[in-house]
Amino acid sequence: MIKRPLFGSRVDPACCYCQHSTPGDDPAFLTCRHKGKVQAGASCRRFRYDPLRRTPARQTVLPHYTKEEFEI
Repeated sequence: MIKRPLFGSRVDPACCYCQHSTPGDDPAFLTCRHKGKVQAGASCRRFRYDPLRRTPARQTVLPHYTKEEFEI
């Protein structure tokens, strides 16, 4: 069995994906265990990736086709 990392092998460090951060009152800022109040896009040397903090991208809505479009 091949083990593959979630969301690719390279994740850019950001506090919004760090296991040491918690969301605050303002969505633009987080509370870090080590640094205190930080911006969501910031990062530090204690960054530890937590894949469960990622928000999945929304699925695109597929267009609806009719049966007549597939007839010759």
